Amino acid sequence: MEVAPRDGLQNEAGIVTTADKIALIERLISIGARRIEVASFANPRRVPQMADAEEVIVGLPNDSRVRYTALCMNIRGVERAVTTRRGARGVDEAGCVIVASDRFGIANQGQTVLEGIAVNAAMIAVALASGLRAQVTIAASFGCPFEGVVRPERVIDIAARMADAGAQEVALADTIGVAVPTQVADLVGGVRDKLGPAFPLRVHLHDTRGLAPANAWAAYQAGCRTFDSALGGLGGCPFAPGAAGNVATEELIYLFARSGVACGFDLQTALSANAWFAGVMGRALPSRVGRAGDFTVADHNESQ
Repeated sequence: MEVAPRDGLQNEAGIVTTADKIALIERLISIGARRIEVASFANPRRVPQMADAEEVIVGLPNDSRVRYTALCMNIRGVERAVTTRRGARGVDEAGCVIVASDRFGIANQGQTVLEGIAVNAAMIAVALASGLRAQVTIAASFGCPFEGVVRPERVIDIAARMADAGAQEVALADTIGVAVPTQVADLVGGVRDKLGPAFPLRVHLHDTRGLAPANAWAAYQAGCRTFDSALGGLGGCPFAPGAAGNVATEELIYLFARSGVACGFDLQTALSANAWFAGVMGRALPSRVGRAGDFTVADHNESQ
């Protein structure tokens, strides 16, 4: 799932225009993205970059191949997502979120873990009753900026409760980029053991310490087949001190393509989109593959 239009931009100080956000989404579709997180229904005073959520959604390409997701922080967010579907395409999926630690949950949403479980169960019910898909991201699954270690047993229990509440997918988020591959493999394996291998599981990785691609590969080897990423490696969380950008879409494309895993994305188109959006942002984007480009044997031989 491509998250650049929401998670990639939410922490940016400069406001990206609605027109540029829609143009970005169009380019992401051309790369191969078929699930895109397009906006967040957050309080615009807390996340001003997302103040135009409804305007972006009105301008979305009406492409039947693509599923559009919006982040919903509370029931009001789900209700706003439902409203986008009145007389228009709107969003297809409510992306709910619960934090795996009390202190970060209070900073992020004003709720403890137990309160988040109850609120998210209600959000899922509203979304499903209104014809939306509903999925839940468990933030800080691998570590909390305020409490430190997050016990895997807690994350597995939250995942099970969300699945029992009707969530159609659960995502494990390394919100502050502290995870290492063995930890990712163990937690993905633990959740799959609890929910069953057929239950849809997604991983959301931030590259704060440069390990996001390695963590993605560990998750893949442990059975995960769906990953969040952001074009250019953009991102960060306003409420998570020290959080860096998401794993870059270009880096996951490169990783999986050179590992023989088809993912339906085109790297050269992604690199072109990276260059275009760097112009919009007025700076080079963090992605290392975005800077270095692809590697081919022919290119290497010609340089010898």
